[in-house]
Amino acid sequence: MQKLTRWMGALGTVLLAACGASAQTTTAPAPQPAPAAAAGHAHAQHAASPTANPGDVAFMQGMIGHHAQALVMTALVPQRTTRPDIRLIAERIDVSQHDEIARMQRWLRARGQAAPDPSEHAGHDMPGHAMMPGMLTQEELARLASATGPEFDRLFLEFMIRHHQGALTMVSQLFATPGAGQDTELFAFASDVDADQRMEIDRMRQLLNGPAAGPRQR
Repeated sequence: MQKLTRWMGALGTVLLAACGASAQTTTAPAPQPAPAAAAGHAHAQHAASPTANPGDVAFMQGMIGHHAQALVMTALVPQRTTRPDIRLIAERIDVSQHDEIARMQRWLRARGQAAPDPSEHAGHDMPGHAMMPGMLTQEELARLASATGPEFDRLFLEFMIRHHQGALTMVSQLFATPGAGQDTELFAFASDVDADQRMEIDRMRQLLNGPAAGPRQR
């Protein structure tokens, strides 16, 4: 009887061990699928630069050089004028055109296009481009740089008005170019340039009449 009991106990132990081993057996994990070709294609599309119309690119690259010359002109103001109103509008032009240059460079780089460095084209026309509308010649820049006081004030305002009018012409030419000006970001930018420079032209025309009248002395 004892032998039978020990034999049955040993059999139970073997059966329990076999069941445990069976319970621990797991199905091999299914191999992970390789990245889908469609996903790779979508990633490539996301990484690709947006396409750009050649007319849009030429406008942005040219306007960087155009703005660069305006910055050369505004840099002359602090040492050559005594009028706070001219200092103020020169500062406004300086800030807005620095911001716009950075905006144009970002737009160009996002589309895989060359983004000119304004410091390399300051004061002169862009290589490969015809003389852009409103741009000053080297002789005119030298004349402005050599003037001081009221003569400088007059030349600065006259030249900058002409310079701004040239930018308006460039915007008009952009929108007249077939297929150009359709990019949403570029359209908004060019429209902002047009509106801002029209406003500054109006202000500079007022300044040509002389300093703003201050309060009357009693």
